[in-house]
Amino acid sequence: MSVTAQALVNHLERPAGHRHTPDGAHTGAAGGAACGDLIRLSIALDPDDGHGRISDAGFDASGCGATVAAGSAAVSLVRGAALLDAARVGAEAIALELGGLSAAKRHAAELAADALHRALGAAAREGAQLTPTAGRTLVAMSGGVDSAVAALLVGQDPPFGRTGGAPAVGVTLELWSDPENDGDLSCCSAQAVRGARALAHRLGMPHLSIDLRAEFRAGVVDGWLSDHARGLTPNPCVRCNGNVRLDAMLDLAERLGAATLATGHYARVAEGPHAGATPLLRTAADERKDQSYVLCALAPQSLARLRFPLGELRKPQVRALAERAGLPVARRRDSQDLCFLAGTRHGDFLERHAGLSRRPGPIVDEGGAALGTHDGAHSYTVGQRRGLGVSAPQPLYVLATDARANTVTVGPRRALLADTVRVEGATLRRDGGCVDGLRVRAHGRLHACRLPDAPAAGGHASLEVVLEEPAERTAPGQVACLYSDDVVVGYGTIA
Repeated sequence: MSVTAQALVNHLERPAGHRHTPDGAHTGAAGGAACGDLIRLSIALDPDDGHGRISDAGFDASGCGATVAAGSAAVSLVRGAALLDAARVGAEAIALELGGLSAAKRHAAELAADALHRALGAAAREGAQLTPTAGRTLVAMSGGVDSAVAALLVGQDPPFGRTGGAPAVGVTLELWSDPENDGDLSCCSAQAVRGARALAHRLGMPHLSIDLRAEFRAGVVDGWLSDHARGLTPNPCVRCNGNVRLDAMLDLAERLGAATLATGHYARVAEGPHAGATPLLRTAADERKDQSYVLCALAPQSLARLRFPLGELRKPQVRALAERAGLPVARRRDSQDLCFLAGTRHGDFLERHAGLSRRPGPIVDEGGAALGTHDGAHSYTVGQRRGLGVSAPQPLYVLATDARANTVTVGPRRALLADTVRVEGATLRRDGGCVDGLRVRAHGRLHACRLPDAPAAGGHASLEVVLEEPAERTAPGQVACLYSDDVVVGYGTIA
């Protein structure tokens, strides 16, 4: 028998940790009905070890023999290892431990790696408290080119590199799982997690995956669904970045002994003459890719620990860096949809998850005269022009929707123009006298504006924003981002 075959047989005949669950263990599972193989892997951390040593591990599996062998291999590789060393173990290492696997059996190593990393993520998030290490940075990785290059830059020289030999650590959040979605189009699916892990390991980094699906559903998706039911058009990305995703990763960074979190966002933190008493967000050098709008709700104390390695770069430069490093995602197209839609039609998602079924109603003009019908007012947004299905001598735009009456009001573009915008639930990071710009869409135009009476920094139930030139009204529920030059100084929700 060859050495390769003997390694597999050894793990099959004497599987390490089979049907064993350590006391106080953190568990991850992978597989299930779709493939017929299921594996659950559990690890326990030494609470007194500053490196998060894995004091014990075990697994259970059902399905083919290769799955049992892969679970045994994973347990053998991580028992006694420090948490971040175990986070370097992926499907490739598990397959090598088994002497190599055929393509048909490689699936077992992938499942074992998925289960292991879910267990590692749970342990890191709930039980780890690693000794702080100078220069250690946690890097948010989505599996796309931007976060991959951010990780690449963090692993190089300062200002984004490591010091004293402390490695960067990759992390990916699993935020949404829906069998109707195209997982390859989502930046937060199980498929994306696996791709990001492979990228991190290719860069020589440990990688952790965190299951944040329950928090994401409660903190982002449920609000998005309920707002649509009320006839609003919310921006879930602002809510996710400001209250769910980045907060979870900053908390993880602290548990892992990392002082900072780096992301692949196109943004900067204000420095030098832009800096004040607290850190503020600044737009990216690449105006076309700038993501300051979707990050506007970040608190200053969070910004103080965030790093944006791509802030001074333009997209072609980022792709060139990825190509030079041989990263397989160098030419991967950017995600254009909300991560939880991932190829699902907007209306189909609302119907499946919120019960907002197609409900025909009238499309009316400003005087109330019927011009046509629609399939549900919740599927339309103020300013929309396409998809109305109404013919007219001049282009028509959605002027208003009424979810209760199920009507959509349309009219000419001039009827959309307004010279003021009312913003509710506003937060100002600086006194309102410095506000000179308003953005109401992620990549929309920056409108020159002012705040009358220069309201003080802090929270405000309502603010009036006066525009220097009339602009198209945007949908109620959208986020209004307030700027002073290129620095974000406030935000709120359009009434």
